[in-house]
Amino acid sequence: MDTPLVELKSVSKYFGSVIALKDVSFDVRPGEVHCLLGDNGAGKSTLIKVLSGVHSPDEGEILVGGTHTRFNSPKDTLDKGIATVYQDLALVPLMSVARNFFLGREPLKKTWFLHQFDIEYANRTAYKELSDMGIQLRNPEQPVGTLSGGERQCLAIARAIHFGAKVLILDEPTSALGVHQASVVLKLIVQSKARGIGVIFISHNVHHAYVVGDRFTLLKRGKSAGTYQKNEISRDQLLNLMAGGKELVDLEQEIIKLSNGKR
Repeated sequence: MDTPLVELKSVSKYFGSVIALKDVSFDVRPGEVHCLLGDNGAGKSTLIKVLSGVHSPDEGEILVGGTHTRFNSPKDTLDKGIATVYQDLALVPLMSVARNFFLGREPLKKTWFLHQFDIEYANRTAYKELSDMGIQLRNPEQPVGTLSGGERQCLAIARAIHFGAKVLILDEPTSALGVHQASVVLKLIVQSKARGIGVIFISHNVHHAYVVGDRFTLLKRGKSAGTYQKNEISRDQLLNLMAGGKELVDLEQEIIKLSNGKR
């Protein structure tokens, strides 16, 4: 088995008396899509922030490439090749695609005694990288606000890959997308996997996760409810575990009783 690109071992995180994470272990390997599933309040956001260097764990350890590591800031994780694409994507709608692609890492060229943004290089690179991902731009200088939701997701992912991400953490990338746009993003996740990148796909949509996932870890109230290989669990079983099968059955029986009582 390949050494995990990044691994959490028995990680816990507390906020005062609130237990956000308790004894959670998680890892992702090269060329793997590991899906992190859970409902609202399950602890997904806290786990993302631990992985991306926003929070330090109160207990447990983080390993990168098998080596014990401590992240002091999000910059530390970027330096280690771990890139997080949040739901808001960190894009500026009124700025061009090319400028968003290089936001914070602007390529410069020297003109006389001045350094200027190299717009030609930026346009050319952004156009090529997105074309390689299957996104055909009309013009790399068009505002990001003119792109569809799926295209914006692809831009954020392509940007992370271009700058050397070995691990991609995707926070609910398909949650606000239509069927076609979601399929574009899912195809891009598969392409990233084929490049040997480890993808952590955070979602509450089992149907999207099951299409591209290799392993699935369920979180419930800050604790791991198990990790499963795709060949070990069906989509319906995964959905049942995540939704709380017993609770749904009890609710269904209660509705039947109420309906019978009204007749």
